[in-house]
Amino acid sequence: MSIYKKIGFFSAFIIPSLVIGGYYMGGIWNFITVIFVFVCIPIIDALVGKDGENVEDNVLPIIAEEFYYRFVLYIWVYMQFAFLIWGCSIIANQNMTILEYVGFMMGFPLVTGGVGITVAHELGHKKSTLERFYAKSLLMTTCYMHFYIEHNRGHHVHVGTPKDPATSRKGEHFYSFWIRTVRDSYLSAWRLEFERMQKKGLAKFSLQNDMIWFTLAPMLLCTLLTMIFSFYKGQVIWDIPLFFFIQSILGFSLLEAVNYIEHYGILRKEIAPNKYEKVNTLHSWNANQLISNFFLFQLQRHSDHHAFAHKRYQVLKHIEESPQLPAGYPSMILMALVPPLWFKVMDRKLEDWEKARQIAMV
Repeated sequence: MSIYKKIGFFSAFIIPSLVIGGYYMGGIWNFITVIFVFVCIPIIDALVGKDGENVEDNVLPIIAEEFYYRFVLYIWVYMQFAFLIWGCSIIANQNMTILEYVGFMMGFPLVTGGVGITVAHELGHKKSTLERFYAKSLLMTTCYMHFYIEHNRGHHVHVGTPKDPATSRKGEHFYSFWIRTVRDSYLSAWRLEFERMQKKGLAKFSLQNDMIWFTLAPMLLCTLLTMIFSFYKGQVIWDIPLFFFIQSILGFSLLEAVNYIEHYGILRKEIAPNKYEKVNTLHSWNANQLISNFFLFQLQRHSDHHAFAHKRYQVLKHIEESPQLPAGYPSMILMALVPPLWFKVMDRKLEDWEKARQIAMV
C-alpha cells in the first residue's frame, strides 16, 4: 500500500480538529465541521473519484498484520476520551450563544458517533482482548454498548433477512427504520445474552450478563463526568448529562443512518423455511469513493466486510459485482433524510440490481 494511502487514514482526525477550531473561532464557525463533512467531503469525493485499487493477495497477510493500521485506531480511542472530557469542560463553562451551541452539538457527534463508532465497529470484530476492550470503551461514550453484542452475534448472522433489525426494508423511510432498529437491536442484544446465560447454566440476570453492565456503564460514565466538573465548579452542572445524552443520541443515529444506507432493500434468498443463502459480497451496498473511505476506514467497502467479518479495514477489497451506491456515505446520509429523494434514486437502483441478479441466477 502506498505511503499516501497510509497517511490518508489519519484523515479522520481532521474532524475533531474542526470541532475544536470552530469552537475557539466562535460564532458561525461552530458549523464548520458539519459543512466539511456534508458539503466539502462530497465535493472532494466527486472530484477525486473512486478507488479501484485492492491489496494484492500475495502481500495481503503482511499488510493485514502491520501494526501501523492498528496504531491509527488506538490513537483515536485515547483522543476520543480526551475529546469528550474537553467537550464537557466547554459545556461546564456555559459561555456559548444558542447558535454556537447548536453548531457545537451538531459537530460533536460526528466525532464520537460518525468516526468513533466506526472505529469501535472495526475493533469489535477482532479477537484481541485489547481491541475488544477499546471497542466497548468507545461505544460507552455514545450509550450504544449493546451494539457490540447485537452487531457481531445478531446482525452478521441475520443480515439480509426479516430477523435483522439493522436491515432496512424496501419502501421503509429512515425515520421509521430508526425507531425499529434502535428498539429491536437493544432487545435483540438482551435476547442474545439471555441465550448465552442459559447455555452456561446461569440465571438470566447473572452478573456475567454483559447487557447489565453495558446498560449501566454509560450512565456511570456520565455520572462521573458530571461529578468531576460539578465539584470543580462548586455546583451541580446539569448541562453535562444533557450534553452527554444528546451527543450520544445524535452519535448512534449516525450509525443507524449508515446501517440504513448499507443494507437498504438487500435480501438473501430463502432456500428453505427460515433458512437463507450464505452471506456473500452481493448482500450490501458499497461506495468506493477514495476520500470518504479514508475518513471511515474503508467501511464503505461493506460487502467484503460482511463476507469476511474479521478482515482488517486496510485490506478490504472493492468488488465491482457488489451493488454500488451512487455516492459516498456523507452524500447518502443527506439523501436518506429526504425520503422522497431517497426512494426516487435508490428504489430504481435496487430494482436494477434485483433484475441483474435474477438474470445471473438463470
